[in-house]
This record gives sequence, C-alpha cells and structure tokens, in this order.
Amino acid sequence: MLMALGPVTFEIAPFNPQSTDRTTQASWVEKSVIGRRPPLEFTGDGPETIRIDAKLFPEKFGGLSSLTTLDAMRASGVPHFLMRGDGVPQGWFVVEQVSEKSAYLDAHGVGRVIEIEISCKRADAPGADGYMAALLSLIG
Repeated sequence: MLMALGPVTFEIAPFNPQSTDRTTQASWVEKSVIGRRPPLEFTGDGPETIRIDAKLFPEKFGGLSSLTTLDAMRASGVPHFLMRGDGVPQGWFVVEQVSEKSAYLDAHGVGRVIEIEISCKRADAPGADGYMAALLSLIG
C-alpha cells in the first residue's frame, strides 16, 4: 500500500498514485502602529491542502469502483483519515475535488488510461456517529 484515504487504498495496481503535493500555511493578523512596521500576531495554523495525482488502467487492473467511492466521499462532506504507506498518519481530510481525464477510449467509451487529480483539505475529525454513517453510505 502506498497510501489510504478512508476506504480508498492506493497501490501500484489498480489505483496508482504518481505524485502528491502538500501545502501548509500559518495565519497572522497585522496590527496597525504609527511610525513603524505593523507587528504580526500569530493566530494559529492556516489551511493545509494535499493533492494526489494518480492513474487507473481499468482494462488491465480494474479500479473504476474507486472513482465512484471517491466521488461519494466528496459528496458526503465527511472527513476521512489519510495514512501514508509507511504507516505515518497524515490526519483528517475532506475530498474537495476529483478530476478525471480519460485517454485511449475503448469500444464502451471507458478510458484505457484515466488520470485522476484528487484535491483534499485538512479538517477536524468527525464525530464517531457521523463517520460511521458516512462509511455505511459508501458501502450501501
């Protein structure tokens, strides 16, 4: 396993992540002061985003169900836990956007190569009942 986002596991096949991008920010408030540079007051952690670029090869390895699951995760609005493949927890993230680009379409219009871009934003952990309800909705 290379990483897991909630119920979606990224492996070499079928769901192959090619790269990840992570952006973090800090939040500061500027205070106006006469005659000098405005001092900055640290107000805490700012937004954190992660983008995962992956490829699917459905004709050879399958994996189209993972796209359906990702879209359901996005639509649910519930945060999911992100774990790196070496076991290091990355925290809770909501799926903000899932983009697909299909190439080399087969006779049924399904791409033989599908490039996926998943944009996630750090969020607080959900309550246990809300998370379980969201997971059950992905299964059923």
